[in-house]
Amino acid sequence: MERTRTEIDRANTPVSAALLLLWVLLGTAFLLSSYVAQWIYDDNPVVSDVSATLAAVLLMAPIIIKAIRGIGRGQLHMNELVAIAVLAAFAYGDHRTAAFVSFFMLIAMVIETRTAEGAHASIESLIRLTPTQASLLKEDGTENKVDAINLKQGDRIRVRPGEAIPVDGKILKGQTTLNEATITGESLPADKEIGAEVFAGTQNLTGSIEIEVSRIGEDTTLGQVRKLIISAERSKLPFVRIVDKYVGYYTPVILMISFLIWFFTRNMENVITALIIACPIAVVLATPTAMVAALSAAARLGILVKDIADLESASRITAVVLDKTGTITLGQLGVARLVPRGGVEPSELVEASASVEQFSNHPVAKAIVELAKKANVSPKEPVGFTEETGLGVSAKVDGQEILCGKANWLKKHKVRGMEELGKESNKGAYSAIYVAKDGEYLGRIDLEDQIRKEASQALKDLDEIGIKRLAMVTGDRDEVAASVAEQIGCREFKSHCLPEEKVAYVNKMRKEGYHVAFVGDGVNDAPALAAGDTGIAMGAAGSDAAIHSATVALMNSDLRRLPFLIRLSRRARMVIFQNIGVGLFLIVGGLTLSGLGKLDPIIAAFLQVVGSLVVVFNSARLVRAGEELDADRETSDD
Repeated sequence: MERTRTEIDRANTPVSAALLLLWVLLGTAFLLSSYVAQWIYDDNPVVSDVSATLAAVLLMAPIIIKAIRGIGRGQLHMNELVAIAVLAAFAYGDHRTAAFVSFFMLIAMVIETRTAEGAHASIESLIRLTPTQASLLKEDGTENKVDAINLKQGDRIRVRPGEAIPVDGKILKGQTTLNEATITGESLPADKEIGAEVFAGTQNLTGSIEIEVSRIGEDTTLGQVRKLIISAERSKLPFVRIVDKYVGYYTPVILMISFLIWFFTRNMENVITALIIACPIAVVLATPTAMVAALSAAARLGILVKDIADLESASRITAVVLDKTGTITLGQLGVARLVPRGGVEPSELVEASASVEQFSNHPVAKAIVELAKKANVSPKEPVGFTEETGLGVSAKVDGQEILCGKANWLKKHKVRGMEELGKESNKGAYSAIYVAKDGEYLGRIDLEDQIRKEASQALKDLDEIGIKRLAMVTGDRDEVAASVAEQIGCREFKSHCLPEEKVAYVNKMRKEGYHVAFVGDGVNDAPALAAGDTGIAMGAAGSDAAIHSATVALMNSDLRRLPFLIRLSRRARMVIFQNIGVGLFLIVGGLTLSGLGKLDPIIAAFLQVVGSLVVVFNSARLVRAGEELDADRETSDD
């Protein structure tokens, strides 16, 4: 954690916005006093001139110091232009102009510095989310307060209501409700029971719980999130890298233009104005302010972007390929339908199967038991429970032997009534479990992987925003893939896909000219995630594989984040172009007016402040993007 703090300190600007603003106010006080002194001592200009000189020196100092530092590092940026302009005004004897120009330029510098500080505020807040201490439980049941960083995997800690969870781990005792918005972006609290996974930095709202530690410090999910945010905010768009490469030529070109203005007009004020208006403050702020705002909006909804270029790349997506299991579906089996034998009630079929399946950990068993709970059917106590891996389970209930498993396994046990299964097909979209009581066939339970409730709407939204091609890939059978694709409205799908075939499918799309985003669960889909132009890992909370293999990580599994991400990226790109347009218009228009003598230095400096504010406020509109997602979800939950 200390290393992260150091990284943030290095990233921050040398002078804080608050200190710089205080310095500006001090210089401004002398500037205003010069006008007051001129009014009071109109027959003695010395007091007024001294005050104006002090104001100019104070306000010029930060600009000149910053310019000297830049030259010392062998860099030429906008600060050198400002320094030359104010020094020229001061040498020209117009101290008030030098002070006024410095004042406005420092205000622009405060805006820039404050923007940079705001970019790191989210990282600092993430650091503060994780408590530094934890209540370690000893073997005798007593507690001991220890530094969270000193905890080890397997340690047991207690977290009380109102406390933040210091580590990633699993609940061993108790149940509670957690606010996981910092990790998943979900504003509604999540109920947690024994066996549930919890994450560092989330807030314990209700019950006292005991947690087995699995990851600490920078290895926690929150630690990974922190690394991603730092990495993203330090990265640059390709456009910005080009600007950085050629920025050294900008200052000499502007100096040459200023010389030409002086050569043709012989007016030093026009030259000073040109130097001031040519400072590309708005252009410099154009991209970082927009991208920081977009990254903040994305992070608020649990969308983590590794690199700013990845966010920009999302705006060019024209095809989306989604894995089925764990992405479009929940990766959890659910009962699709009951097919009891003639004369058998559905409740009897559910009761018999749930009674023998309740002690099994198989996903099929969990789905059947869950159905019994929803149907208010109480399973009976089984006796002599046995499980044959991959085949089925058996036990005696009320003295009658119940079998629950595959058709061939029941036939092997000579179950009567199985002959009618010869006409039934188990090759459809469902997985089937067969049930028998005392050697008599009771019926069949069909199960399927449950589709996410928002999947259909998410694909519809992707289609509406202009995604040209939507496809689903899966390792399942054709029938299963066709059924899921039909339910979610996906016209294109590919079944029987091995991981390498998913990669080939993505590469084929790219060769056809599509900019492809692959969406998967980040584990077995890692090769395909890396193959896409944009790799988006679903449900990345707690998954190292997801965070490392994708370029974008969705900390929750809401598919509606996909169209939002693309819309946000496109909107951010538009805002950047608008910001750059404002900056270029200011420079080109200002230089033209300066050459014609239609603009004075003070107005030029004032326009720089206005341009900077326009860019910052235009970018700030992105911060509130996506609020409708939380509103829609809360409404649907109600």
